[in-house]
Amino acid sequence: MRIGVLAEQAGVTAKTIRFYEEAGLLAAPPRTSAGYRDYPDEAAFRLGFIRDAQAAGLTLAEIRGILAIRDGGQAPCRHVTDLIDQHLAQIEQRLTELAQARDALQLLKRRAAATDPARCASEEVCSILVSPATSA
Repeated sequence: MRIGVLAEQAGVTAKTIRFYEEAGLLAAPPRTSAGYRDYPDEAAFRLGFIRDAQAAGLTLAEIRGILAIRDGGQAPCRHVTDLIDQHLAQIEQRLTELAQARDALQLLKRRAAATDPARCASEEVCSILVSPATSA
């Protein structure tokens, strides 16, 4: 199958397919006598997997690792489970950080609403952002 047909089937661009080849995610296909890439039908499934794995938040390096395990004849399920666990832990950590940032911004918003700009101390850049303990 030619690259344009594969791109359409997989929902990606021909440029993306060439990039995946260069990145080692997709094997370079044989060429026709005219020099065109001639992809096997399985390439569409592999591209679908890559797209789905990226949508799940996996990096291209992680996807390459999964594909290497599969290409080596083994099921990558344990490895994928470990990656999912790692990504979930990172997301949970990020959510905690975001909740802390939200709480801090809500406090600053309340402080800003109670601040009279006419009473802002000249030695401070902005009293809203200065902790009351720091300015005392």
